[in-house]
Amino acid sequence: MRTPSMLFAPLLPWFARARRSLPWRGEPRDPYRVWVSEVMLQQTRVEVVEPYYLRFLQRFPTLDALAAAQEDEVLALWSGLGYYARARNLHRAARTALDRGGLPRSAADLRELPGFGAYTAAAVASLAFGEQVPVVDGNVARVLARVLRLQGDPVQVRERAWRIAPDLLPARRAGEFNEALMELGALICAPRNPVCDACPLSDGCAARRSGNPEAFPAPKRRTVRPVLVWAAPALFRGDAVLLRKRADDDLFAGLWDLPSAPVVGGDVTGALRRALSRCGITRTPRLKAAGEVRQILTHRDVRVLLFRGQRRAPLRDGETVRWARSADVESLGVSSLARKCLRLAWSG
Repeated sequence: MRTPSMLFAPLLPWFARARRSLPWRGEPRDPYRVWVSEVMLQQTRVEVVEPYYLRFLQRFPTLDALAAAQEDEVLALWSGLGYYARARNLHRAARTALDRGGLPRSAADLRELPGFGAYTAAAVASLAFGEQVPVVDGNVARVLARVLRLQGDPVQVRERAWRIAPDLLPARRAGEFNEALMELGALICAPRNPVCDACPLSDGCAARRSGNPEAFPAPKRRTVRPVLVWAAPALFRGDAVLLRKRADDDLFAGLWDLPSAPVVGGDVTGALRRALSRCGITRTPRLKAAGEVRQILTHRDVRVLLFRGQRRAPLRDGETVRWARSADVESLGVSSLARKCLRLAWSG
């Protein structure tokens, strides 16, 4: 009977043949670049990440350059990539690491930095520094669930995979093995329609022998996505529109956006008044409905009721409020939802 580590023996030879050429895989590995790529790749497809990664590294080629940047600069280059807390934590961690003399070399020490969870710390430690630690993301958990026929939903399987994975690591090759597992999950052992005939582990895969590899891991329960309704006034002064930086406890924290407030009990007028008061405007100008923008996020469904109006009295720019023309937006951290709202506001 083959041991679990024997089942995975064909993996590294397959990876040597099949690995994709990606900009962050250059040798020798630069720990900073490995870290940036791993943060960007969380919950985001490789083909989406590549152009963002290249632009980001062109502007911030080193840890020192990122640490010296302003948060607005970082968020501007991240705009459209989503999950903006990743960018803010990346920036904070760069500053913290620089104060400590650079990126730590172990997963345990990396976890002391902002934004470094178990996965990111292990990925950087193994891929960049060669530490013998396992990495478990969704792809890895799915591969282990199928090959070893692990029972449970994705959360339960991932917990089990973290306990099992250390015993699978080949001596002195943890980084390569981790990357190979992630590559297999991305290219072959996909959530739907896995290409089992092309899989190097198919002969020993318990899920394939069961006849239904897609049953592993078990489907997670579907949850109802809450609907958030915001009212947003697009207030113009000439061709410039009023923007407000979202607070640290807001959705899209730290990004520039039209002022907005939740609509409570159907009171749109009250929401518009609250949105403007956050900008220091106590008297609501005449506003005209301009349409609705909707965006489905991972855990929320957001509807923005957009209104347009004019502001004649001056309102000075500050740290959290500013006037912006269309050309200014490219240099600001702005979510894709805010871009949709601004396009609609300017088109009106």
